[in-house]
Parts: sequence; structure tokens; C-alpha cells
Amino acid sequence: ENLGAQSASAGKLAVSANAELGEVVTDSAGLTLYRFDNDTAEPPKSNCDGDCATAWPAVPADDATAGAGIDKSLLGEVTRADGTKQLTIGGWPAYRYAKDTKAGDIAGQGVGGKWYALAADGKKAKLTNLPGLSTRKDATLGEIVVDKNGMTVYRFMKDEAWPEPVSNCTGACLEKWPAVAPVATNDTEDVQKKGLMSFTRSDGVKQQTVNCSPIYTFAGDKAPGDTNGQGVGGTWYAVAPDGKPVGAPAE
Repeated sequence: ENLGAQSASAGKLAVSANAELGEVVTDSAGLTLYRFDNDTAEPPKSNCDGDCATAWPAVPADDATAGAGIDKSLLGEVTRADGTKQLTIGGWPAYRYAKDTKAGDIAGQGVGGKWYALAADGKKAKLTNLPGLSTRKDATLGEIVVDKNGMTVYRFMKDEAWPEPVSNCTGACLEKWPAVAPVATNDTEDVQKKGLMSFTRSDGVKQQTVNCSPIYTFAGDKAPGDTNGQGVGGTWYAVAPDGKPVGAPAE
């Protein structure tokens, strides 16, 4: 294993396009940088020491510079338990993964459900190889529809599906609940095809439906798997593959 590369300085950071994950942050050697869910960003703190730090070497802060696609103002540093300074991106401590040996490797992605490649804003890199609409099994909600970024999709109970779709989420509502853009029928997986259509909203924007009900994502969901919009106001619910609102009280 080329461990020399792992402890080496980061040098000029860049954003690299990865076939599976979209845009990820890499160091000057092209190695992927990761973040750990057990860490905190506000304030920055690393909770990866000992054996963890052997598998996930901290990226030294000393000479890291912002290259293409990196906003210098998002780079910072945090002092680790051993007194060394670790690079942070958007507040999140940055690591390499010992099993990544060459540029473009992403062996660390999703390890333990807690390690994720870093996007340039410090968030988790988004999976890009998903269809426009598909489903995932949620531990609490069961099978629910997600968009092309893996983000949970919701229905608004004040909308209408019949005789034609009408969205009653406009203005400030849309800022919190962005409308899902039209998706080609053949770019969907495990979602009911009947009633899978798009329509033109009153504001002229085109929006996708599942079984004729308009669908949205929630600005309060930050990563794939989040379901912070579920049950909000008693009017917003995740969407089942047949378009029904998951967990909504019976009408």
C-alpha cells in the first residue's frame, strides 16, 4: 500500500468528476477526501483517533490550498487530540482513506454508513447514478419515492390530482418545497407508471407527478435518507410507489 501518499500534504485541492458520485473534493494527488458523520462542523471537531485515524488519515491543514472549484473561504482547520492541525471544508474535518491507493478511488464511500466523499461545500457528495425517480426502503416509512439525487419526495395534501393536477404550493411555500422537474417515464424505477405525468403549474413551471399528484422535495432535507419533511404541518407526506401519501391520516 502506498501509505506515503496518505500522510503527505494535501497541496492544491480540486473538484473532480466521479462517475458514481458526481463532484468530489480531491487532493493534489487526486485522492478522494471524506467526512465522518460522528464529527461535528459547528464547531469543527474530529472524533476519529487511534485505529480510526490509521484507516482514515487526517488531511493536514498546513499547506492545503484552494484549486479549481474550491471556495477558499470554506477551508479551515481544527486542532486534533494529538495537537496536529487538520483541514476542514465547510467546517467538516477532512480525511483520506487508507484503502484508496490511486486517483479517483472511492473505496471509502458509505463505509459503516458514516463515511462519505466530500462535496466542495462540505456536504456529502451526491449519488448521480440514480434514475430520475426511484424508491428506497426507509426504516420507518417503508418503500418511498426518491428523486435523482436520492432525496425524499413529498406530496402536499392541499394539492389536487383530479380531474387534473393542481399545485397549491406557491411563492414562499415553493422555496421550502421545491417542485420536482419533469422526469421521462423510462427514467424511473419501481414507481407506478399509471398517472406518472408532468403538468404546467400556474406559475408556468413544469412539475412531475406520481399518479397525478404533484411531487416536491424539502429544503430541510440535507442528505439522501433524510425525511425531515414527513408530516410537516399535517399536510406534507412522503410518497409511496403508487403515489399514496405515506402515513397520512385516512381522509
